[in-house]
Order: sequence, then structure tokens, then C-alpha cells
Amino acid sequence: MDKTEFAQRRQLLMEMMGPSSMAILSTGPLRTRNGNTDYRYRPDSYFYYLTGFPEPEAIAVLIPEREQGRYILFCRERDPGKELWHGRRAGLEGACDYYGADDAFPITDIDDIIPGLMESCRRLYYPMGHYATFDQQIMDWLNQLRGRIRTGVVPPREMVALDHLLQEMRLYKSPAEIAVMRTAADLTVRAHKRAMQCCRPGMYEYQLAAEIEYEFAKAGCQAPAYPTIVGGGANGCILHYIENSEPLQEGDLVLIDAGAEFDYYAADITRTFPINGRFSPSQKIIYELVLKAQKAALDTLYPGHHWDEPYQAAVQVITEGLRDLGLLVGKLEVLLEEEAYKRFYMHRIGHWLGMDVHDPGEYKVDNEWRLLEAGMVMTMEPGIYIPAADDIPQEWWNIGVRIEDDVLITEEGHEVLTAELPKSVWEIEELMNN
Repeated sequence: MDKTEFAQRRQLLMEMMGPSSMAILSTGPLRTRNGNTDYRYRPDSYFYYLTGFPEPEAIAVLIPEREQGRYILFCRERDPGKELWHGRRAGLEGACDYYGADDAFPITDIDDIIPGLMESCRRLYYPMGHYATFDQQIMDWLNQLRGRIRTGVVPPREMVALDHLLQEMRLYKSPAEIAVMRTAADLTVRAHKRAMQCCRPGMYEYQLAAEIEYEFAKAGCQAPAYPTIVGGGANGCILHYIENSEPLQEGDLVLIDAGAEFDYYAADITRTFPINGRFSPSQKIIYELVLKAQKAALDTLYPGHHWDEPYQAAVQVITEGLRDLGLLVGKLEVLLEEEAYKRFYMHRIGHWLGMDVHDPGEYKVDNEWRLLEAGMVMTMEPGIYIPAADDIPQEWWNIGVRIEDDVLITEEGHEVLTAELPKSVWEIEELMNN
């Protein structure tokens, strides 16, 4: 993404912060996998959203009224010896030349420089509670300043959570962000199609996951946006099943929830399909009920409609359908009031989507469901999960179905970014058998 995109974000944030203010935020730490081996590094989403800087051990400072430069980046210096072992660093020059910082200082100098910068502000913004070590650093710097009050130093009087401002910014996607999310969606569609075409009885769940993640890697994705879920049969009724260790059985469905992360933006798609390429009559009935619920939910996605409308539309369809099948018994109004559907549909309809698969953003504003607006991106993912149970006819046992798409709210209504991935019964069967 072009560095002007990050500069525009910083400018907008500083306009919202106002005079006599300062924002400070840290990227995420390296994480140990085991022994002396770290996980592959992925920067903190808030930090990257404002800086585009991908390296660990970095802190960004924004001071709207600083004449010498409003954006300061603390980062690692160039070090040929360490770069030989661990890879190239941007260094102080790269922080300015390639990442748009007005000033750059060594990360080792933060204790000498940041308290002095804090003296110039009355309101301090930072993401409270994200990293305990960084919280303690902030407190240490503030206490240094408080200890010098008798020398005329005035520490910041007001501490403000930076999260809320950044959440609101990240909720509305720019054209550049939407373009990247389209690419992530397209790559994910391609991977799911590959899984449908490769799937055979006798494969293991992890083999199907490998086909998906191969497609991601081949397209340049550093990692999936989240752990890939491949649940065959009864495992498809476990919402966040990630063991992916069982063989795929003839006659079962398989539920795959997988998304690519491309240029730090996530896609999130779920499809459910028959392992042998043909839906059984019972599987088809439940599948088409979930598909009908998703269509009802999608029909509510317009600017000015509120967040809960698609969920209520899906719940109505699912409850009525399960009652017609005898899986729920009673009057429709009572079943809805008592939330009887939650035995088989226990999660919400979706979530915000962006740099994080569960992107930040409030779902209620002033205790009212948030109204949808152009530029928001979300998932729509109704499901029905029927584990084996003594009070359920055997024909429905272990049918778990979820259908999930990524949706952009537009000025005119909505656009399904993942519409190219088959989801009707006949489309899936045709793809799997040709």
C-alpha cells in the first residue's frame, strides 16, 4: 500500500487529537514459539495501520504541533552483523526515506527522548491495556515527569485511550484498502475452489487444509488470516475446530473456514460441501435452509439499516425451517422469544473485517445498534449445527453447515466480495464432479 495512505491516516488522527496532544503506540513484540524459536513476525495492526512499518521493536509518536516534524519513529538501527543472521533492517534512514517519518531515533534511546516529548503535551493518547510491558513504560515516563514538578515540569494532565479513535477510522475502508481486500477475497475464493476439487473420501482434514494454504502461499500470502478450520462430519459441528487431524468419511459433509491475509488484510470465507461430491437428501435440506437464511440476511444490508437486522432475518428463517422439520417444536413466536434456535445456531451473524479477521469497531453506539454505512466490510455467516443426540432423528446427526461471505456496504446497498465462490447445491456439485 502506498505510503501516502499511511500519511493520510496519521493526518486524520492528528486532526481528531487536537492541540497540546501527543499519541504514542508500540508495535507488537516478537513471540516465542518454543525454545529459542520465534513465530514469524507480524506487526500490531493499529501500529501498522498508521505507519506501514513492518519491523519489531518500534514505537511511533505523533505530535500535531511539533515544528521539527510531527511523526517520529523509534526503531532498530542498521547492524550488519545482526542483519547477516536475521535479515535486513530499515534503520533510521529507511524509517524516514521509505516509511515517511519526519524524524527517526534508535529504539534504545526511548527513555532519554520520550519523557522530554511528553513535556510538550497536556493530553496523551495511547492504546491502553494492549501490552503490559508498554503500559508500564508509559507509567515510568509519566512518573519521571511527576518527580520533576518542582522544577517547573508539567506532565500530561489527561490520558486518553487511543483505541476508540483508531477503531472508528479502521471501520471505514478507503479505496486502497478495499482494493487489497478484494485481492485477499479473490485468493481465498481460489483456495476454496481448489479444496472442493481436491476433496475425496479417505483424505485427511490436514491434507485439505494443506491444499488451501498452498494456494495462499503460492499467491504471496505470508500466512492465513487465522488458523484454517477443516471439520469433517461431527467435527463440522465444533465452531472453532482446528485440530484438522481426522480422515474424511464417505457420506459426510466437510466444513471449511479459511481466509488469506494479503498485505495485512484478511478475508474470511466458510463453505460446507459433501466429501463425495453429492449432497444426501438430509444434508441438502439443512444446507439450503442455511443458504436461505444467508440470503435473507444479505437482503437487509443497506446503508441506514442497523447491525442486528441481518441476524434477526436469519434467525427468523432458521427457526421457522427447524420447526417445519420437527427439530424445534412449538409456536414460532414462542420459539423466537425463547431463543430455542440457539441449540442449533448459537453464534451471531458476522463481524467486522479488515486488518484483523475480527476487526475492531463498536456494534452499538449510545446503546443502539449501529447503522450501516458505505465503506464498512463485514462477514455474513449463518449456520446450523446438529450433533448426534438421543432426541434427534438419526438422519440429521452430525450435519454441520455454515456459509460465510465477505460483504462491502456501498452507497447503493452492498457488494459480496466473495461472490465468485460457488454456494448453491448445484454449483458445488458441478464444480466437484467436473
